[in-house]
Amino acid sequence: MNKVLNGISAGLMIIIGCSVYLACSNVYVGAIMFSVALLTICYKSFSLYTGKIGFMLENHSKEDFSTLLLGLLGNALATIVLGFAIGYAIPSLSQAAQVICESKLASQTFFQTLIRAIMCGVLMYVAVSVYKENKSIVGILFAIPVFILSGFEHSIADIGYFAISGICSFEAFGFICTVILGNTIGSLILPLLKQLGKKKEKTEK
Repeated sequence: MNKVLNGISAGLMIIIGCSVYLACSNVYVGAIMFSVALLTICYKSFSLYTGKIGFMLENHSKEDFSTLLLGLLGNALATIVLGFAIGYAIPSLSQAAQVICESKLASQTFFQTLIRAIMCGVLMYVAVSVYKENKSIVGILFAIPVFILSGFEHSIADIGYFAISGICSFEAFGFICTVILGNTIGSLILPLLKQLGKKKEKTEK
């Protein structure tokens, strides 16, 4: 139960990040302010799927997979429930989210969405790994605005945007599944390259 609750806590912060981004008329300010979500998640050790999946190559016990998947469940529950609540409470945010979400569904192909999600996954791994390894928030403060301003796709944030917009459809569900897949692939790229580099060094010795 605690694993789901940690996921819910992370989802709560992500929906706050989505809300402040939608509320900002300046996209650059909104992108920076979104960072409050991952900053809090890292400081409080909440369970965010996109922040944890990249480390599964290092730790992949049944317990780790359980934590990851239950955390994802909590992420989804929080962003869906709170997203609909925010959309109801602040109609202007719902309208802003509708414009964003309708554009995503209408203008992006499967592979475009997948590539955008992969690139976001890379940046999420960078942000969290820099924090973990160096106790530095620099990675978060730069990686979050970079993925937003680049138009990359973050699965949990996208769930939040769709919930705030009130859009609920099979097309939206397929879009989210594609983004989760892309985030997963992207988050594993740098750890995989690191492991391959270590193996090559061993064989050369």
